Amino acid sequence: MLIRKTPWRNESEPVIVIMAVLLLLGTINVFSSSFVLATTSFNNPYYFLIRHVVWLLLGIVICVVCSRINYHRWQGIIKWLLPITVLALILVLGVGTVVNGARRWLSFAGFSVQPAEFAKLTGILLAAKFLTVMMKNEKKIDLLRALPYWIIFGMAALVEMEPDMGTACIVYGVPFLMAFLVGIPWKQVKGLFIFGIVGLAVLIIWQPYRLQRVLTTFDPWSDAQGVGYQAVQSMSTIGSGGLWGMGLGEGVSKYEYLPEAHTDFAFAIFAQEHGYLGVLLVIFMFFLLAVCCYYISLRARDIYGQILTLGIMLLVVGQAVGNLFMVSGMFPVVGVPLPFISYGGSSLLVTMASMGILLNICHHGFQPQHEHEPLPEPPAPRKSTAPPLRLVK
Repeated sequence: MLIRKTPWRNESEPVIVIMAVLLLLGTINVFSSSFVLATTSFNNPYYFLIRHVVWLLLGIVICVVCSRINYHRWQGIIKWLLPITVLALILVLGVGTVVNGARRWLSFAGFSVQPAEFAKLTGILLAAKFLTVMMKNEKKIDLLRALPYWIIFGMAALVEMEPDMGTACIVYGVPFLMAFLVGIPWKQVKGLFIFGIVGLAVLIIWQPYRLQRVLTTFDPWSDAQGVGYQAVQSMSTIGSGGLWGMGLGEGVSKYEYLPEAHTDFAFAIFAQEHGYLGVLLVIFMFFLLAVCCYYISLRARDIYGQILTLGIMLLVVGQAVGNLFMVSGMFPVVGVPLPFISYGGSSLLVTMASMGILLNICHHGFQPQHEHEPLPEPPAPRKSTAPPLRLVK
């Protein structure tokens, strides 16, 4: 039997390497894209970098802890995590900090936490548990009438009330995609799909500025100084980097030309300073992460591990695709950060927790390569030449 040769001892190592590369690039980019704003607003060019490093260290601790928790235990932990998340989403609507007209953060000790980010992971854990039961028992349940998905819809509705439609779409959309991709029959999924599309259309039409953002996506230069300003500036920023980029710290768009340069549009600054080669590197890293998630899902030990891996892949890689499409002008401007790269403590903690769960699934689903080697066949028993024993009466 041929044993596959790989440069790593187990299948979790490439995930750790990809995560380390993205975190390093993200930390460098956070400082480069934020030191102008930090200097003008806080008189400290390292203001955002220091806070990012604090969140990063906490995220690494959370990742390690989650990687050591047997992923099956999350089916029980969700009973406690769900009410805490819902309570935080309700609390933020009453006493949350208002920034740019949106009430999305709970502040304490000089730091702010965004409960909507934690609702993303909570929704995935809840959907994974429910879908596992459906797959094991082969139940035919209309997801539109399923209580777990109504709970997920309730969390998305609370996030929308902040308002934050982009995050609400992720909270609701990822569990839907999980149900669709795991093979739930279309007859059971179509009600959920139609409900989501109709709800999204109503939310867009209900708020005129959202409808304007969607319309200007097709031609942002038609209102380059208004609704289309961010999209135009983002595309100009990416294009100005060329092949090699302007150099680390030399990007000019962060000088108050591009709003949210260190958060949602951090990748535009990264492209301006590192060029198309840097862009390809980041895209390649997320592509490799998707491939790793695919193989981990295929070889997970049970259905729950497969579905949970799929949800984590959709959350991390899906958000990356959405952010890249947004900053390149292919999607309307919504509040979707780029995992590992954008500044944001809550987003980073959720991403690191998700990666920790993924590593645990990988640990339980794989063994080191030498343990896959077939055991030698036991020797055949030798035939005895001694005469058979006779019972003496």
